Amino acid sequence: MPTAHPGDTVLVTGANGYIPIWVVRKLLEKGYNVRGTVRKTEKGEYLKKYFESYVKQGRLEIVVVEDITKEGAFDEAVKGVDAIEHMASPFHENVDDPEEFIRPAVDGTLGILKSALKNNRAIKRIVITSSCAAVITITSEARTFSEADWNEQSIKETREQGRQAPPMTKYRASKTLAEKAVWKFYEENVKKEGKATWDVVALNPPFVFGPGIQEISDPSALNTSLKAWYDFVYAPTTSASKPKEAFEVSNSWVDVRDLADAHVLALEKEEAGGERIIVTQGVKPLPKGFPEITAQPQTYKVRYDTAKEQRILGVKYATKEETTRDTVEDFVRRGW
Repeated sequence: MPTAHPGDTVLVTGANGYIPIWVVRKLLEKGYNVRGTVRKTEKGEYLKKYFESYVKQGRLEIVVVEDITKEGAFDEAVKGVDAIEHMASPFHENVDDPEEFIRPAVDGTLGILKSALKNNRAIKRIVITSSCAAVITITSEARTFSEADWNEQSIKETREQGRQAPPMTKYRASKTLAEKAVWKFYEENVKKEGKATWDVVALNPPFVFGPGIQEISDPSALNTSLKAWYDFVYAPTTSASKPKEAFEVSNSWVDVRDLADAHVLALEKEEAGGERIIVTQGVKPLPKGFPEITAQPQTYKVRYDTAKEQRILGVKYATKEETTRDTVEDFVRRGW
């Protein structure tokens, strides 16, 4: 399958988001041209200002796609691009109806595949931002998960509990159903029927942390994952009150800048085509403030097998200290 190269034009959906804006930046810095989608015109103004030099060079274009679930929403946006980074999907906790997560995630993702098939069969590759939420199953036993695993548990619980299901369960179900829909569409329409020459890559990150370059007015406007980091580690009113038990749980994570690098590499590495790839540097224990925790052998209930990522993409990851330093420096620069 053909791969993307600097000079190509890449469509990035949800370009004003925490992860997507870093992908836009990495693509532009590497020599790609970018067409970014936003839901409202005013969301694009910040991007035009932040990337002003690239806009002047004609290398960044912003287009509005108001409703990603609408039939044909991406029909115009996909025309003339060489590759797609599909990243637009909801992630927030204040959700009652599971369909508020599931419908945009599934319909938006299928919509861009349908638009690509209908309006631009010459696209080289489509990279989908999935999540380890589509991989992990919550269990009391320690376990290592790989790309062969699927989160059937959250789908089942969401269907059974409906509106009463926990927000994170609904989110995990949406990511799992959306990615399953991707592979089903790809198998049936591209691999089996041969209706297009492009292939698909799904990237599955866990928690994503690191400095944000998206438009942020104050800490309350932080995206969900970065807000959790802010509250847990940095905010004076909440971080200092965390009990020791809160630090005994360690989670896998990835720096947002490393994840953006992975998105670029996923366009360029031929062997990535047709693969789902877990992107994380692994589990890191938290703070030195509790030596009785860090001095003891750690048992992590959730680990991820990252052999495929290292073999295909070979991302060079930031350390926990580097991510922490850069994130705190950004907060300080903002006066928080």
